[in-house]
Amino acid sequence: MDLTFIRHGHAEHLLHYPHQLNQLHPGLTEQGKRQATELRKQIKILPEDIVLVSPTKRTIETASLLTSRAKLTVCPLVGPRMFPQNPEFSVLRCDQIYSKDELNAQYTGLQILDFELDCWLDGINRTEEHQFEVYAGQLIQWCRKQGLTRSDFLGEAGHYTIRDL
Repeated sequence: MDLTFIRHGHAEHLLHYPHQLNQLHPGLTEQGKRQATELRKQIKILPEDIVLVSPTKRTIETASLLTSRAKLTVCPLVGPRMFPQNPEFSVLRCDQIYSKDELNAQYTGLQILDFELDCWLDGINRTEEHQFEVYAGQLIQWCRKQGLTRSDFLGEAGHYTIRDL
């Protein structure tokens, strides 16, 4: 099994950065759509593959452009989180995730990976620091075992594949 990390393409909230960061549910720009289409030529997603995406419009659009055959699974744990996390900061509207009801109303065929978590209102931006550190620590430890470092952070429509897990 391969595990591929993909970052969404260029999105509307970045057109006039930083002035549109409070745009709710920004989608992909034409540039972002082209980036995703080009990326589709570089990676192959099979119909039996699971594509895990955050509950944001730009990530769902990117994943949908990459494949029409694989199942898209949405989970708030892979959603945006501002860095560094400060409870005093408000969540930027561009990083506000869709609720489960919004996902069901706007998209067909999505699977929702819920884990019965209480982070669907604000995403992981509002997860208590200790709990987020537990989730993030497990992921970071796993990434380090795979040889990934912070320098591997993906740019727009970037991807990174770990082969044969």
